[in-house]
Amino acid sequence: MTAAALPTVPVLHSEWIKIRSARAALGSLITVFAATVGITVLTAAAIGTSEPGALGEDRLLGAFFGINFGQIAAIAFGATAFAGEFRGGALRVSLTAVPNRTRLYLSKAAAVAGLAFVVGQITGLVTFVAGQALMGEYGLSLGDPGALRAVFGSGIYLTLIALLSAGLTALVRSGTLVMSLLIPFLLILPFVVGQVVGGAMQFMPDRAGQLVMRTHAEGSLGPWSGLAVTALWALVALGAGWLAVRRRDA
Repeated sequence: MTAAALPTVPVLHSEWIKIRSARAALGSLITVFAATVGITVLTAAAIGTSEPGALGEDRLLGAFFGINFGQIAAIAFGATAFAGEFRGGALRVSLTAVPNRTRLYLSKAAAVAGLAFVVGQITGLVTFVAGQALMGEYGLSLGDPGALRAVFGSGIYLTLIALLSAGLTALVRSGTLVMSLLIPFLLILPFVVGQVVGGAMQFMPDRAGQLVMRTHAEGSLGPWSGLAVTALWALVALGAGWLAVRRRDA
């Protein structure tokens, strides 16, 4: 990859404008925060003071109870941010402005990653602090073992899920198709086949990535190696999407 293919400020700015102008993408990004924080806070307020493990056996993971819903919005954000390029000849227009396909693709991926990371970090911090404030004597603090790692890691996790969705959307050129396949893949498949394939399920992108939010990791992966597995899923998807954008007609 040459320097001529790297993102530049004007191209990144244009990608930010595209995302800001796309109601579905911007709405999905806002929903990442709203769903994760809202569901965690509401659940903590309803049952948080009933017993120590009210939100789950692992109290640290339970502090991010709403992230299972927030990741759906992250999938939608990554998909909708990329899907607009494949409707109504939008990609041809974009390539007229930025003829280098690699630069265009990397700029779009960088814009998605940057926005998802910022929102993810804010979401992780607010989710933890607000939710635990309603847990009474069972609440955790940022000084507890693993808390800061979980807050920071949760934001990275949401970013990686958005990038996984974005890369797959570039590959198949359909945000709707990606959402209809990826959401069940992450939320339903692990529970359906988990007992059948055993330990292999720990390498699923959601299972592996969420280890960073656990007090003690399960299986052969640790908190950061689990997140690295999710990063590998996202990198493979982005690589496949890049090859598709380079080789297919606009």
